[in-house]
Parts: sequence; structure tokens; C-alpha cells
Amino acid sequence: MKTITINECAEHLLKADNILILMHKSPDGDAIGCAYALAHALRKAGKRAMPVCTDDIPKKYSYITDTLEVQDFEPEYIVSVDLADTQLFGDKLIQYKDKVNLCIDHHGSNTGFAEYGFIDAGAGACAQIIKKVINAMKVDIDKNIANAIFTGIVTDTGCFKYSNATVESYNIAAEMLEHGAEGFFINRLMFDTKSRQRLEMEKLALESMKFYNNGQIAVIFITRDMIEKSGAEDGDTEGIAGMPRQVEGVKIGITFREKEKGTFKISMRSSGDIDVSALCQKLGGGGHKAAAGCSMTGDIDEIEKTVVEIAGTAL
Repeated sequence: MKTITINECAEHLLKADNILILMHKSPDGDAIGCAYALAHALRKAGKRAMPVCTDDIPKKYSYITDTLEVQDFEPEYIVSVDLADTQLFGDKLIQYKDKVNLCIDHHGSNTGFAEYGFIDAGAGACAQIIKKVINAMKVDIDKNIANAIFTGIVTDTGCFKYSNATVESYNIAAEMLEHGAEGFFINRLMFDTKSRQRLEMEKLALESMKFYNNGQIAVIFITRDMIEKSGAEDGDTEGIAGMPRQVEGVKIGITFREKEKGTFKISMRSSGDIDVSALCQKLGGGGHKAAAGCSMTGDIDEIEKTVVEIAGTAL
């Protein structure tokens, strides 16, 4: 992958048309915010652009997704946002793994799968980078773009609670409020509103919690049976990965989420003093210093043992 500047990213995008914007599977607020903010900006610049994802986008993000009409076209240019590895494309998008023209990301573990790329591992959210690209495109930021970028920043920084929140994170979020972002509505929806199914899911997850290494590692499980029992949708599990790390004395929180029978998405969280991205890279994954993940297939007891042993090496 050839590294280019923000201005060069803008130049590449303005020269292209029929642009497909890829998100990672199990999309979070940053991926969704980046993709839709960029799509809105490209359409304002006279381009045809459409965000796509392997998985359905959770309904709570409808205030972002409903603002963009579907466009059908044959892709001529492929952009990925907040996407570090082709393993995260998912079944529907894997056809594009060798066709990505431009990658815009903030994961230090990015594998360099695109033709061109801009990676800033110091950005608290990829949405911060997208905002700069939109500025370089000289497109005015409207309310729809502002809501999308604000959502990306607050969700990836945990409403500025996480160690990845930077001065720039605060400044860009404040600027988005000036452009009409509905900060109170978004923060309440993302952090203070839970469905009854989500609460039941949290209850079951807490009941599954285990502790290792003298309480320094906490583990929870989200199985398909638990999801069915609670009546939760996949979107209701977003954010649960942060629960184990909230326990006093825990330095590494690990969540095992069963995606399909025998296949688990593993999320690791730390307070920032332990690099969980380095741990997850040993398991074929990656991410950020304080938040990372990977996927593994097999017997859950064996997977748990392997992951806990690797996490224990950092203590």
C-alpha cells in the first residue's frame, strides 16, 4: 500500500465516481459514521457513492442511515473506512479484498491491503480523519455529515472516557455541534438508552463472568443461546465488551461472542496501560492499544484457555 496525504485522498476521491464505501462486519458507530459522512460529502461533490456492509446496521443508527437514499451502480472505485484487515470484510464484501483503491483508517494494525492509504493510529476515531478529508474536498459540512462524524467520535472514545480520546477528538466533536450535530440526542441514544432485551443480555453476560490471574483478567461470554433467550438482536450486544474492564482490579477484560456455532469473536479491553492489540495480533487479529479483537473457531473451553494464557503474558 502506498501511503498518501489527506489532500491526496481528497484528490483521488474527486477524480473518481461510482464509489463504493466498505465498512467492517459487525459495524460500530465509527464505521457507520465514517461511511455515511463520506457518502454524503461525495454526493454533494456530484459523485455517486454508497456505503455497504456485510452485516445489517443496528436500527438505533437509523438517524444516520435513513438520510441517504440507496444508489445502485457498478462500482468503479472502492474505498474502505475504519477497516484494518480483509478478514473483517465479511462474506458479502470479501469479493473486494484485492480491489480496494483507497483505505482510510486509524488502526495501527492495518495490514496495508489497499492500493493507496492514509492511516493515523493516533486519531481517537476514524471519523476525525474523514472530517479532514471532507474539508480537503472543500465540501461544506451539513447536519447529516455532522451527526455521522459526531457519532463516530463519541462511540469510539466512549463519550470521551477512553484513553484514545485526544484534544482533537473534543475539538472536532465541538465543531460538529456548531454544524448542527444533535449531541444530546446522540449521546442519550448511544449511552443512556437500552432495550429490555439488552438489559437481559447484560444480566446473562454478567452471570457468565469469570476471573483469572488474581482478578486481573475478567472474562464474559455471549452465546447464541443467550441471545435467543434474551430476545436480543445482534445490535443489542454492542458495548458489552467494555463491561469486564469496569470491574475494580481488572486490567484486561475479555468478551467471547459466539457469531456462529463454534466461531467466536473475541474482544479485549484494557485501560491503556496494556497493549491488547499486540496480544490480539498473536491470535491473528489486531486493533488499538486499549481495544482490540480477533476471531477463533473451535471448542470454547480450549479457545478460552489459549486466550487467557496469552493475556496473562502481559501482566
